[in-house]
Amino acid sequence: MSTDTVRVTRLGFLLDSDSCIGCHACTVACKSEHDVPLGVNRTWVKYIETGTFPDVARKFSVMRCNQCDDAPCMKICPTSALYRAENGVVDFQDDNCIGCKSCMNACPYDALYINPETNTAHKCNMCNHRIEMNLEPSCQIVCPTEAIKIGDLDDPNSEISRIIARDDVAVRAPEQNTKPKVYYRGADQASLDPTRTAIANDGMIWADTITGTHDKNHPTVPVSIGQKPADLDGVVARTAYTTTHMMTWKEKVSGYLVTKAIAAGVILVAALLVLLGHAAEQAAVGVVPPMVAGVFLGITGVLLIADLKQPTRFHYLLTRGNTDSWLVKGAYVLMFFAAMCGLWWVGGLTENDGLIEIVAVPAALGALGTAGYTAYLFAQCEGRDLWQTPLLLPVLLAQAVTAGGATYAVLDVFMDLPEQDAIAWVLLGGVVATGAFVWMELASHGSRHVELAVETMTRGRYARQFWVGGITVGLVVPAAIAILVLATDISSPAPLAAAGIAAVAGLFAYEDAFVRAGQSVPLS
Repeated sequence: MSTDTVRVTRLGFLLDSDSCIGCHACTVACKSEHDVPLGVNRTWVKYIETGTFPDVARKFSVMRCNQCDDAPCMKICPTSALYRAENGVVDFQDDNCIGCKSCMNACPYDALYINPETNTAHKCNMCNHRIEMNLEPSCQIVCPTEAIKIGDLDDPNSEISRIIARDDVAVRAPEQNTKPKVYYRGADQASLDPTRTAIANDGMIWADTITGTHDKNHPTVPVSIGQKPADLDGVVARTAYTTTHMMTWKEKVSGYLVTKAIAAGVILVAALLVLLGHAAEQAAVGVVPPMVAGVFLGITGVLLIADLKQPTRFHYLLTRGNTDSWLVKGAYVLMFFAAMCGLWWVGGLTENDGLIEIVAVPAALGALGTAGYTAYLFAQCEGRDLWQTPLLLPVLLAQAVTAGGATYAVLDVFMDLPEQDAIAWVLLGGVVATGAFVWMELASHGSRHVELAVETMTRGRYARQFWVGGITVGLVVPAAIAILVLATDISSPAPLAAAGIAAVAGLFAYEDAFVRAGQSVPLS
């Protein structure tokens, strides 16, 4: 590497698949250089097999961080633990990382992992500590065929700039518009697009099949050797070797979506009762709703902190917050909503109807923000196309209305509530709206990633959870009971309370299927 290295401002990689022999020297050198633990990799070599016997071929591609110019991992990182160095490298700072794993869902390339020894996010940083000393990255040094090249993309005279300008090169996931700075020459498109390959039922080279372990490993779709899967148009090759990646967000994130929906929903219904002239109802409007909201906001906070790999650093969201991240913005939304609930509760305790009427509007706005901000957080997860739907915001708001009606239906068993019919109408309206938005979401056609995720959610391993739990228990049963209560003279609150419990249980089933299915499509 020339002495001009220290002056470069936009470093990039050229990976020559035509020259790669799949020796894994780069992987071993990277592990040695950075003490990368077993089970995780900063860089690895992916093998695919194409063709039909006897005309078959095995092809190799090196996988790693793409050092994006528009890096989604940097935007979503709540503490700026991921940052851009002066030479354009996307690097990381262990001391700032809280282990939220959001960067792993934001990356469309599966480049990040949680280091099991530090519980912080790591990835390829182009051996930036070596570059700053005018040394080449360890992977480039050891490559026996010089298939790995690094250089300044802003310098038209650099070797990789000349190759990119002259030859036919490709990048991974160009549709994500992250402006990756890792270019492939001679790579098979099936190797760069993991939705075009599948792992056969007999597993991979040096690895057993991972069928049935989807909750632990990044899932894949097994196929029979020599047979095209009937439900996967577009699969053109077999993945013979790659690494597995852990599913990052699971039941804690699904649970947090439900608990904050309950907190937001109960305040929305209470605000409706204030609008209907019931601000003077101390228990049903003034005291109990903000208490319930406060409890479920507390549970929300516990779930969020418990899901961190560095939970003792949770306060970094405020002290070192990156305001571009919706994790940070969401924290401020939750704090504002908690403050409004506190004021509402004070008004209820002191029987200050005027204060409740004043607080009702900002509290309702805070409830809407609490219910809906996750749509913007998920939108920053560029690697999960299912979560990018514009219908996610209305779905979350409709679910909050459902959860609010459900909560009040249960409270009606223990206390006298005004406007019982209104509670039933709220629950029914929320369920119907949720069902309509979910149907529109499933009926729309998105990217191949979306289609595969929807396939997994509705016909694959989450189908029973989705249809039985999310749709039947969560939507059909509550709607039927609410209609029955409204159409008859049933005076007992028990049926509507049962409908509310079913709605909340179904809400968790749906959210858990949605969260997991969004992560079910392999990215590398």
